[in-house]
Amino acid sequence: MKNPFPLIGSLPKIGIRPTIDGRRKGVRESLDKQVMAMARNAAKFLSANLRYPNGKPVECVIADSCIGGVAEAAACAEKFARAGVGVSLTVTPCWCYGSETMDMDPLIPKAVWGFNGTERPGAVYLAAVLAGHNQKGLPAFSIYGRDVQDGGDTSIPADVQEKILRFARAGLAVALMRGKSYLSLGAVSMGIAGSIVDQPFFESYLGMRVECVDMTELVRRIEEKIYDEREFKRALAWTRANCQEGKDWNPAKSQHDQARKDWEWETVVKMTMIARDLMVGNPRLAELGFGEEALGRNAIAGGFQGQRHWTDHYPNGDFMEAILNSSFDWNGIRPPMIFATENDALNGACMLAGYLLTNTAQIFADVRTYWSPESVKRVTGHKLSGQSENGLLHLINSGAATLDGTGRQERDGKPAMKPFWEISRAEVDQCLKATSWPAAVYEYFRGGGFSSLYRSRGGMPMTMCRISLVKGLGPALQIAEGWSVDLPANVHKILDERTNPTWPTTWFAPNVTGQGAFRDVYTVMNNWSANHGSISHGHIGADLISLAAMLRIPVAMHNVAEEKIFRPSAWNLFGALELQAADYRACHNFGPLYG
Repeated sequence: MKNPFPLIGSLPKIGIRPTIDGRRKGVRESLDKQVMAMARNAAKFLSANLRYPNGKPVECVIADSCIGGVAEAAACAEKFARAGVGVSLTVTPCWCYGSETMDMDPLIPKAVWGFNGTERPGAVYLAAVLAGHNQKGLPAFSIYGRDVQDGGDTSIPADVQEKILRFARAGLAVALMRGKSYLSLGAVSMGIAGSIVDQPFFESYLGMRVECVDMTELVRRIEEKIYDEREFKRALAWTRANCQEGKDWNPAKSQHDQARKDWEWETVVKMTMIARDLMVGNPRLAELGFGEEALGRNAIAGGFQGQRHWTDHYPNGDFMEAILNSSFDWNGIRPPMIFATENDALNGACMLAGYLLTNTAQIFADVRTYWSPESVKRVTGHKLSGQSENGLLHLINSGAATLDGTGRQERDGKPAMKPFWEISRAEVDQCLKATSWPAAVYEYFRGGGFSSLYRSRGGMPMTMCRISLVKGLGPALQIAEGWSVDLPANVHKILDERTNPTWPTTWFAPNVTGQGAFRDVYTVMNNWSANHGSISHGHIGADLISLAAMLRIPVAMHNVAEEKIFRPSAWNLFGALELQAADYRACHNFGPLYG
């Protein structure tokens, strides 16, 4: 696939709106160059520090003139609509006419940067225009530097940079989701609530549509050879050369013979290609005479039911899910594709959020077991210490975790998960070598297949999150920042083999605060709202909080420092003394972004 982000629709741009005091004959003329320079500086900063999922720098569009009143605001809105602007940043160092210059588009995330200087009252405009936004029900983020700058200072202070980037990352995630699809491949897996795909949630909160395709479509395309045979031969050769078959844990009498296993490998490779083609299409299929199938579903995320209607008869989806979610395959290094195990669409939505905020692959995992220090000591004789001294969460799932999660990529000599454009071929080889593929345990998967098996390297900053739906409330988000942890090999072996030993493991130590849901590691586990979690590299909890506010999804629990929480200014008016309650009230008041 030549296009690294093969979805229909242009990539959203960030629109920069320089607002100005509209009084002519002296006032406006004295400010015009300074205001436009501030806009250009902001655009340059954003393009230098943010990239799209395809690796290219984010594009910014600046209004043709400073905006001093409603006519110029309308001209700016028209330009932004033509240019495909999805995020709006208003900048000014001076007083302007708030309700005449403000951005009135209700669907575009918006922020206002008021320059902190004494020559002109940028802060006064900031407060005035935010009051207008709040009064009109158009929430906007407030960006105001802590320290006073001189009027001619063109630098962007560090605290302002942090807020601009946090807002822009979240805003771009909102804009990138909009108009795309979630591909539901199958239906509800084993009664898991998250795989009861709630179409109103995707439509009203994310601006996405849900495309439903029965799993028999995989059978049809396999049997009728609706895939690229040339690519399949190449993909199978790459798979057999790079995906080491692991130990078969099944009883000897029930193990599949080599001929059957060879067929299973062929089938799971075809499943991977077909699921990709279903999501984003494949022009090669049109050349082969399959014009309808070539189009795909414009799916930015998807999920596969698998259990049990598929896996009781056919090989499981573990290989397909693991490879799609990784940043590489037989075609080389590429962006990961967000694909949820067991069609847990709510976890898929979390994976999508983490991906769009970081441009990195996401780990899908069961939040399987809380291991207390006492339990680890009793079972293994090992005393937990360091980041794991308070206990661990065993994150493990049926082989669907991205191979990036091995932690064999590095940044500054430390294990990491990186955007695809930073990954080297040597790092791909290390990820593959760190992964084996045991035969599926047949009591789980009667149709066979192969599950990825690896252990994440410790020392990676990670953020686990989960959206759950509550009748009468709607969606709520949970966030837990922490670290991947190394355990001695013998300790890992003892703990791992108490559960299914054919699946990948991440030992996760959430950061505890001693209070509330983060009183200790047990309390984190005990408060987690579902059986799955989405795990992203990096501590991105603050970005997730900003994104959730844009989408009007309240945050039920998090361990992010209060000074990093950044929401629209209106949230303070719902109760600045109790931020979580204010978040719930604000989200309920404004309702889902798309109605």
